[in-house]
Formats: sequence, structure tokens, C-alpha cells
Amino acid sequence: MTTRPFRFGAVAGYAPDGAAWADLARRAEQLGYGSLLIPDTLGTFAPFPALAAAAAATTGLRLGTYVLSAANRTPGQVAWEVRTLQTLSGGRFELGLGAGRPGAEADTAKLGLPYGTPAERVARLAETIDAAGDVPILIAASGPRLLRLAARRADTLALALPAQATEDQLAAKLDELYELAGDRFPALELNHNLAAIGDDLPPWLRQQVGGEPQGSGFLKGSAEEMAETLLKRRERLGISYVSINAYYLEAFAPVVRLLAGT
Repeated sequence: MTTRPFRFGAVAGYAPDGAAWADLARRAEQLGYGSLLIPDTLGTFAPFPALAAAAAATTGLRLGTYVLSAANRTPGQVAWEVRTLQTLSGGRFELGLGAGRPGAEADTAKLGLPYGTPAERVARLAETIDAAGDVPILIAASGPRLLRLAARRADTLALALPAQATEDQLAAKLDELYELAGDRFPALELNHNLAAIGDDLPPWLRQQVGGEPQGSGFLKGSAEEMAETLLKRRERLGISYVSINAYYLEAFAPVVRLLAGT
């Protein structure tokens, strides 16, 4: 479906101190990951200062939000942060946006802001894209409103489906996007996040997913077998941008070595 080369991102939100955070960013770059991505939760680092610190510790690593909750900031605030980080990073920043993950409403309330209806949050997200200016845009989407916006405005679509989703479910969602995007579809980069690598889940993740890992968000086998799975997935679905929890930074590195840039 696509000849777009593979790139890989590591999703991280916290480190014990600044030195450890800088080390993580440098190690991701050394291992061949293309981007360091940070979520937008009150339990993790504030995205923009953390990414600025990562930018100072690296030279080519791209930096992205994965993803900003539309309700947590005004479009003007985001634009201000984006301009600053684009300058400090030498243009390495990518703005990831979403309308709110599960639990995001509680964070927004703690910030003293209105969460809004789904329609209001999607409208805020569109306003944020307008305000942000010339920066690559990633939109995390699964519902029709956000898929429609991503079809028109995104550079990258992140499939916002649970880790337990099957490849057939991913394909169905991409069929929706294809119908909405039309001639623009080939220009869209497609991202899929992997929840876990390998056969053994850490206890905290096993609790999150409710038992044994089943679905497209779990990748098992040797490095060669995992690479083959991703190659087949790209051929079938066009997914070329793969992100993983930084907990698996080292474990997934052999797959990155096999596929990055190919």
C-alpha cells in the first residue's frame, strides 16, 4: 500500500531527574529512533519544557506531543509554545493533538478549565491547528469527527484504538479515513502505537489490559519475526510510523535497526 520508509518513536513521560531524562533522549537517538514523544497528563512531565530539555540533549531526534489534550490549553498558548520549541530545537518539533483520552476530563478540571463537549473539543483542536502555524501535525483519531479533521488537516494520523484492536479493526478504520481523505490519503503518514513488546508483560501493563496480550498493539517473537509482522502490516495497511513505550526502548532496538529508513 505504501513505499513510505519506516520510522520509530519512543513514548516517555517521566524520568527521576534531568540527567536521566537527557540520557533517555540521547539513548533513543543512538538506537535509531526517529522521535521522542511525550503524553499530556498531570502524572507526567509538562510536555513543552520536557521536550525542550530533550532537544538540548540531542541533535537530530524529532520531538513530539503524543498527544496534547485540546481542552488543556488555548490555541494561543499552544502556538506560543510551538514557536518557542521549534526555534530551540532547530525545527525538530511535531505537534500531536487529540480531543481527550480516557481520564483527560479529570486533568482538565484540576487545571481549572472546562472540558467541553466532544464537538467543542474537536473545534478547539481545529483552532489550535490554525494557530500553530507551519509545524507538522499529528492527530490521534478514531471517531468520525476527528477522522474527518485528520483527513483534511493532518500530516500524520495516529490510530486511536485500544491495544486489543485487531488488524481487521485497524483496516476498517483506515477504510473510513480513505473515504474521507480521497486524493489526500496517500500523503497521510499512518502511525500505530505498540503497547508491549515480547511475551512477558510487566504487572502494571497486564493489569491495564486485563490479562493476556491479544491484539495488534502487542508484538511478539524474535526481532526478525517482529520486523516481518510490521512489514506485512505496512504492505496491508500502510502503517509506517510505529511508536512504542520507552520501557521497551532497548528490547525493540533490534527491530529499529532492521527497519528504520527502509
